[in-house]
Order: sequence, then C-alpha cells, then structure tokens
Amino acid sequence: MDIPYTTQLRPDTGLYNAKVGIWLFLASEVMLFGALFSAYILLRVGAPEGYWPHGWLNVPLGTANTLVLITSSITTVLAWVALKANQFGRFKLFHAITLLCALTFVGIKSFEYHDKFVHYEITLKDGKFADGHMVENNLKPEGAGYSGYAVIRGHRVEDERELYDPYAHKAPHEEIRIEGPQISKMSSYGPWHNTYTAIYFTLTGLHALHVIGGALVIGFLWGPGSRLWKTDPERFTNRIEISGLFWHFVDLVWIFLFPVLYLL
Repeated sequence: MDIPYTTQLRPDTGLYNAKVGIWLFLASEVMLFGALFSAYILLRVGAPEGYWPHGWLNVPLGTANTLVLITSSITTVLAWVALKANQFGRFKLFHAITLLCALTFVGIKSFEYHDKFVHYEITLKDGKFADGHMVENNLKPEGAGYSGYAVIRGHRVEDERELYDPYAHKAPHEEIRIEGPQISKMSSYGPWHNTYTAIYFTLTGLHALHVIGGALVIGFLWGPGSRLWKTDPERFTNRIEISGLFWHFVDLVWIFLFPVLYLL
C-alpha cells in the first residue's frame, strides 16, 4: 500500500506530508530554544552587578563557526537545486561540502569545550584567586584540602570580580606554581562552574546535538539513501528539501547564539 501525499500536495494544506511534519517539528523546536533563550535572559538580568562574564569565549572561533554554518546552508540549498535540475553529480558535491562544514563546526566546538575543561579558577586560602589553563597537575585530595602542587598558565587577582571581565583587568599571564596546602577550592570552567557556564553548555550543547543529528541525516541521504534517486527522484528531492529546512533552522539558532553568548 502506497503512502499518500509523499510527492503530491495535500488538498487541505497545499504541502506534501513530509513538509507538514517538518514545519510542525520546527515549531516545537522554536518553543524549546525559545524557553532556553528566555532562561538565559532571566539569569543574566538577575545576576549581581559585576558577576556576569564578559570575554570568556573565543570570538574568532565563534566567528569562524558562524561562517562555516552559513556556508553549509548555502551548499545544502545548492544540493537541492542540483536535484531539481537533474544534476545528481553536483548534488553529491554540494552535500559533501555540507557534511564537511558540519564536521568542521563540531570540531571547532569540541576544541572550545576542551579549552574550558582545562581552564581552572583556584580559590586560595589567603582570599586571592589564581586563574588559568592547567599545565601540570600533581594535586591529590587530602582531608579537606590538597597535597602536591599544580602549575597553571594564568594570573593571580585580588578580587573574584576581576575574573569576570579579563579585558578590563589585563593582568600578565605567566606560569604559576601553586602548592596544594594553599588551595581552598578549585573548579574547571565546565557546566558546574557557575550559572553562565551552565547555560552556555546547555545552549551550545543542545545546538551541537542538532548539528550532529542533522549531519547524520544528510550523510545517510548522501550515501545509502541516495539510491532512492534511481527509483523515485521526486520523492528523494523532497527528502533533501526537508533535511535542508532542518539544517536552516540549526543555522538560524546559531545566528542568535553567537551574538548573545560571544559578543554581548
């Protein structure tokens, strides 16, 4: 039994089934990300003055990822256009570029995540703070403190608020050896570090999962799924259009994430 309206337009919506489904799905995605963006706004507005981070993210890398996703949106459209023009070879080329862009985006984001997990804020027992990237970690938990030592490449500050805007407090970065008994507590800049890193990892992590999910679908359509072109080219072209609509949504979400998290 054939499924109706896989290529023909429905009389009630003027769209084929898959396009109706993707628009309903994207509506739910808008509500999901809308709630998270709203949470971000409320958390930022409610933060104590001087305790909302600025300059914690790598703007050049964020800009590069923005250009990568914009490029991928263009190539996924060109892949669909190539099928409409009955140019299967050009479709394979443009979709391959889309996949390469997706892998590049995930690779850059993974590098950014790794940078946060090796970046530490260390509270010292004299009330000062040391902040920087871990170079050598020989610390061992001992009772309520630590033994051994750690070496970071960073700086010391008197007031924790100086860490929230590194551009306003340009302390020189150098290798600092910190003895374990001097440490009161320490934490990497993972999602557990503070409110900002929690919402940052939530928003960008969820977005990255969408990129990976979209890339898997595009990869399937580029590879084994492309066999449908030989038996039902119109239905296959519609599948490429649907995957492209999802990919454009993923791109659009990042267009909002980049300025909100990296620039403001």
